[in-house]
Amino acid sequence: MTQLLLPRALDEYIERHTTPETPVLAALNRETYMKVQIPVMLSGHLQGAILQMISHMVRPQNILEIGTYTAYSAICLAMGLKDGGILDTIDINEELEEMGFRYICNAGLQSKIHQHIGNAAEIIPELDKSYDLVFIDADKENYHLYYDLIFDKVPVGGFILADNVLYEGDVILPADQQGKNARAIHAFNEKVRNDNRVEHVLLPVRDGVMIMRKISS
Repeated sequence: MTQLLLPRALDEYIERHTTPETPVLAALNRETYMKVQIPVMLSGHLQGAILQMISHMVRPQNILEIGTYTAYSAICLAMGLKDGGILDTIDINEELEEMGFRYICNAGLQSKIHQHIGNAAEIIPELDKSYDLVFIDADKENYHLYYDLIFDKVPVGGFILADNVLYEGDVILPADQQGKNARAIHAFNEKVRNDNRVEHVLLPVRDGVMIMRKISS
């Protein structure tokens, strides 16, 4: 989450050759780093641009995000929604709700993004809709649980994204050298690898993004 997997100069080159952040996203990025604990949890410019591009390609009617943080990724993902589409985003930290909502409003997306505060494992079963695109970016030990909870809510042909699936590169360490989060992420990656209901590709973007396409129920 903090370690760059590419040399910094190459990472900076990539960002220079990616469409710049909007003024709202740039301001959100800056305020997060100035005021919020663990600001590296923010998706940031490159990953945000990739999430936005994926959303534009998928053109989802509904998106589910597990892990709002300060709403940077929610804003990026919501850019690709169809007319009338909704993004539901869940976070357990109520202290960040107001900041996220302020930037959602600044982006003009308050009618498209619905914030839910609480335990995702309790909220997800209560969401009575299907989701063309899901983004998992919350507590690492529960990735496997969130995957199971959302799987039947995604139609065949829908997409599931999971962040931090390289966990600073620790997933390739011997098991006895991995921390609990790295072990949980490695177990999640193995779960996906062995699930013949999805096609998947692991992208070495930032801290690793797994893209899954549901091919059967």
